[in-house]
Amino acid sequence: MVLIPARMSEAEEQRWVTVMLDKLAAQESRRALGDAELAERARRLSDQYFEGRARPASVRWVTNQNTRWGSCTPSEGSIRLSHRLQGMPEYVVDYVLVHELAHLLVPGHGPRFWELLEAYPRTERARGYLEGVVAAERLPHVPGARGESPAG
Repeated sequence: MVLIPARMSEAEEQRWVTVMLDKLAAQESRRALGDAELAERARRLSDQYFEGRARPASVRWVTNQNTRWGSCTPSEGSIRLSHRLQGMPEYVVDYVLVHELAHLLVPGHGPRFWELLEAYPRTERARGYLEGVVAAERLPHVPGARGESPAG
């Protein structure tokens, strides 16, 4: 059973259900990648989407990024992903990696940067997923939403 606020439109409800199903699937099927595996994944994504031109010196998980999904320091060639991405669907982690790899080629978020991201086919879906996660974190706790009994 899924409980959602009555104020949600049908479109918002469908989007929310999709986000939650993706999240559940991720929790069931994912194991956290280690830093070495993450770096290898970044290399493969660079080869696939940027002809290998984006070559980070380091790629690692960090626990001190709670308001960003990832960050990149082009001058050092370093990419850091928030530990909050661990357990999310692969296409979401890949999107954040592709986003940060693109910063190695184009700093900032200008038109050329977004053109690079168009190469990744699941950009919009991944962005929607991440927006849903942020929205869910802002929702108030609803009694009974996790099987709890409403106070009575």
